[in-house]
Amino acid sequence: MIILELKLFYRTQRDLATALNQLVDAYWQEEIDESTLMEGVKDLHEHNTNKMIKDNDYTKIIQQTCGKRRLEIIDKIIEKSVSQ
Repeated sequence: MIILELKLFYRTQRDLATALNQLVDAYWQEEIDESTLMEGVKDLHEHNTNKMIKDNDYTKIIQQTCGKRRLEIIDKIIEKSVSQ
């Protein structure tokens, strides 16, 4: 199992998008488990909401860098954490 070095606060949207990509990709490659993925996405969203979401949608840089498939997973995790 790999340990990802994730910060809580990112300086740019591009840095945040890269961290999200690393997190989802590590899950897809079975380097981290589901709970680690969910906790990481929740933390990144909680501490970087203004860099991640504008006008109730992902910012253009996040959309372009992460892509549709990764954002589908991120979306579900965020929806689940908000509803709890």
